[in-house]
Amino acid sequence: MENVFDTLTERGFIAQCTDEAEVRKLLGSKKVTFYIGFDPTADSLHAGHFIALMAMAHMQRAGHRPICLVGGGTGTIGDPSGRSDLRKVMTDDVIEHNCERFKEQMKRFIDFSDGKALMVNNGDWLRKLGYIDLLREVGAHFTVNRMLAAECYKQRWDKGLTFLEFNYMVMQAYDFYKLNGDYDCVLQMGGDDQWSNIIAGVELTRRKTGRAAYGLTNKLLLKSDGSKMGKTAGGALWLDADKVSPYDFYQYWRNVDDADVKTCLSLLTFVPMEEVNRLSSLEGSAINEAKQVLAYEVTKLVHGEDAANQAQKSAAEIFTGQSSENMPTVEVLDAVGKKLLDVLASVKVIESKSEGRRLISQSGLTLNDKKVSDADYVLQADDFPAVIRKGKKKFYRVINA
Repeated sequence: MENVFDTLTERGFIAQCTDEAEVRKLLGSKKVTFYIGFDPTADSLHAGHFIALMAMAHMQRAGHRPICLVGGGTGTIGDPSGRSDLRKVMTDDVIEHNCERFKEQMKRFIDFSDGKALMVNNGDWLRKLGYIDLLREVGAHFTVNRMLAAECYKQRWDKGLTFLEFNYMVMQAYDFYKLNGDYDCVLQMGGDDQWSNIIAGVELTRRKTGRAAYGLTNKLLLKSDGSKMGKTAGGALWLDADKVSPYDFYQYWRNVDDADVKTCLSLLTFVPMEEVNRLSSLEGSAINEAKQVLAYEVTKLVHGEDAANQAQKSAAEIFTGQSSENMPTVEVLDAVGKKLLDVLASVKVIESKSEGRRLISQSGLTLNDKKVSDADYVLQADDFPAVIRKGKKKFYRVINA
C-alpha cells in the first residue's frame, strides 16, 4: 500500500516537516490520529482552506483519523499570522454559528461516520482554563524571545502587536497538548503560515508529556506569480453556494492561468497524477481540456455532482452562444429608467461604475449581445430580461423585479 506521505509529496502538498523521515515512517506503519485547526472567522470556508481539506481527505483515504478542530476558543482572539491588522472580535453567537457552517461544508470532504473522523471545538477546554493555571501549566514552557522570533509576530512588530494576539500561539500549542492527551493525536497539520504555531505545539506536547509529536505544513494556494489564489473581484472565493454560486465557482477554475493548471489539478482534485501530468502538458487551445476537468472536479467536490453537471452544461451553452437559464441571475427592483452602470454596480456584476466605464471603453460589456458604447445608457422595458456579458466569458441575467 502506498504511503500517504509519498502521495502528498508527489502531489506537491508538503512545505515543511519537523522530521520528514520519522513522519514518513510513522504514516507508513500504523493508523495515526492527526488534526488541522480552522478558526471560524467567517460563516463559510474559502478557497484558502481547500488544500487543508484535501490533505485531510488524502490522509483519511490512507486509513488515518482526522480531527477537524474548530476554533470556538482561539476564534475569540484571532490568529495574527499573515495579518497586518487586528482581527475583528466576534461575539460568541457568531462564533458558534460559523463553527456549525464549517461542519456542514467539511462533510463533503471528510467521512465522520463510525468514528472515522472527529469534530471538536477548542472552546470546550480553552474557555474553562483559569488564567493563573494556564500561566503556571503552559507559560513556563515558552520564552518571549523565541516567540518574538516567529514570523507571524515579526510581521506585526512595527505596526503594533497586542498582548491579546501574543497569546494566540500559546492557545494553539495547548490545543495540540490537549488533543494528544485526549485522543492520542500525534501530528498537527496546517498551512505553511502556521509553522511557528505548529512548532510551539509540538514542543509543548513533548515537554509536558515526553511523548512523540510531529508537525507538517502544506503549501499555501498560490498562483505561479506568487500571489494568493482564490481572490475574486468580489472578495474571497467562498465554498458556500449562497456566497459564490456553483456556476461562478466553476468559472473561476475554468479561467485559471495556464501556468497554474498542474498545481490546481494536483492539490485540489483526486485525478491520478499520470492524468494530471498528461493534462497539464497540453499546449495552446488544447489546455482548455485540462481546465474543464479541473473546474468540473473541484465543483463536484465542493458542491456535489449535480451542481457540477449543471455548471458544466451552463458554461457550454454560454460558450456556444446559447441562452442558458442557469447563468447567474440577479433581480433589480424598478430597473427600467435607471442607468445600466448604476444597476450593474448595485448588484455587484461590476465592482464600480469606473470599472464599467473601463469595460465599455475596451468593448468588454454587452447588453443582449450588443456592445454597450454609452456609459450613460438608460435601461428600457424591452431590455428585460437582460443578458449581460462582462469581458469574454462572464454572463449574467438581470431581471426587472
